[in-house]
Amino acid sequence: MLFGTGLISLCITPFIRKLAFTLGAVDKPNQRRVNKKAIPTIGGLGIFIAVNISMMLFLRYNFPTHTLFSVFIAECVIIITGIIDDIRELRPRQKMLGILIAALIIYYLAGIQMNSLTLPIVGKIQFGIFSMPITIFWILAITNAVNLIDGLDGLATGVSFIALCTMGIIAYFFLNIQNPSIAISIFILAAALLGFLPYNFHPARIFLGDTGALFIGFMISIFSLQGLKNVTFITLLIPVIILGVPVTDTFYAILRRILNKQPISRADKHHLHHQLLQMGFTVPQTVFAIYGISLIFSFISLMYPISSFAASIFLTIFVLLGLELFIEAIGLLGENRHPFLNMIRKFAHRLNRNRK
Repeated sequence: MLFGTGLISLCITPFIRKLAFTLGAVDKPNQRRVNKKAIPTIGGLGIFIAVNISMMLFLRYNFPTHTLFSVFIAECVIIITGIIDDIRELRPRQKMLGILIAALIIYYLAGIQMNSLTLPIVGKIQFGIFSMPITIFWILAITNAVNLIDGLDGLATGVSFIALCTMGIIAYFFLNIQNPSIAISIFILAAALLGFLPYNFHPARIFLGDTGALFIGFMISIFSLQGLKNVTFITLLIPVIILGVPVTDTFYAILRRILNKQPISRADKHHLHHQLLQMGFTVPQTVFAIYGISLIFSFISLMYPISSFAASIFLTIFVLLGLELFIEAIGLLGENRHPFLNMIRKFAHRLNRNRK
């Protein structure tokens, strides 16, 4: 099944490439782009086709027909939004509207929702009327996070593949998910990405485009929600840690634009991959470096299900401190913004002065 999914993706991508040229879905070089020549996009359409062929053939009896069909409708909304954006370049609000419509379909038609949160000492908190906005925010945030890291050949594809494999392992072996088909669905999407990666890795012959990046992010958000209907503090942390690279890049991009008094939707060249390129890394080296960071996040996330609550808290604190040091070291927040490093320098200076 997984081999077949990867094979479908591998075989169908050349046809999607030709279709992209026909439709005019071509990514032309500009100031924000790294590519030096026009590259066809909408590569995610092939992934979408491969995933849904496998889902319909192998998992149609494992999910309620209504749920499966509702998710498919939402996927189509995302794919159409992505294709239009890849051809005509939608405004951020228009793109967000497409994602919002798909998220509402997931909440109301598919019935996939985040309904409660269980906290230590406090106990279980029912979201009630806040279930809808929390669920919608979760989908919007993860979908856009994956979309934002799609800036280099094979970057979003590889990072998403690593994240999906980790999610699948945790869903199958650690989380108490009644339907094992959710884990299988996660691996199906991972297999489709693996089949697409040879065409997408440097030098790329086709890009994911917003068609692919939005679809992958959207599906990851849906898969995580299917295991988070009644979440605990730790199970809520797991997908966030797994998606550490896109989540971190998105968070600091928003923070950076707020500090610089710029619109949040304004694009820039200060994302993680841009910073690594400016440090002298080549495109493949940058991609592999970020793959390595993604693997670190994945290994850390695998520690949560086998750790006590106290150990998980300490693990989270050390992850955040290490992440902040790394972010400031490469200048992701800005060239002159190193609050944590400056604090460490001042502390070290005081220690040296006291010794004298």
